[in-house]
Amino acid sequence: MKKIELEIVALSHSITQTHSYAVVLGEVNGLRRLPIVIGGFEAQAIAVALERMQPSRPLTHDLMKNFMYAFNIELMEIVINDLQEGIFYSKLVCVNEHDTIEIDSRTSDALALAVRFGCPIYTYENILENAGILMEDEAKKKSEIPVNEPGSSAGDKDLGRMSLEDLQKLLSEVLEHEDYLRAIEIRDEINKRK
Repeated sequence: MKKIELEIVALSHSITQTHSYAVVLGEVNGLRRLPIVIGGFEAQAIAVALERMQPSRPLTHDLMKNFMYAFNIELMEIVINDLQEGIFYSKLVCVNEHDTIEIDSRTSDALALAVRFGCPIYTYENILENAGILMEDEAKKKSEIPVNEPGSSAGDKDLGRMSLEDLQKLLSEVLEHEDYLRAIEIRDEINKRK
């Protein structure tokens, strides 16, 4: 299967769920986004590396990086290789002087390490097809879709009662406001109906 390269485009706090975050991966040279719900500690680990902060003592992912360097192991890439019941699975592709080794990892940990190593992030077409969200061209999106303010009644409707067309419109609206966790709920409802 052909791998599709992704990059971290956003890390957002959930407005609706306490202690929940979403890391949003974007297709390199493409319009698709892959939002992944993660916990607060994982979001902090990714944010610290993205912002190039230097904590006074190494965080767990920094320790892992130092350990790998000490034993001449390099992280070449991470691959988000599976999606089962809404849970993403990833692997770390590591090399040393003798071998290439694939190690199972939580996706949030894999992303925290990818930022620290500066290595590429990949997934497969079927995962983007099932869990991705297509971002429309900005000009087209603004001219065609009426946008409701955050917290308006459109965001509070029961998704199960909405038509597929209304769900698509709502998905575009919440993406406009970068509420990726709400977008995940809407995407899942749309996929459930397909």
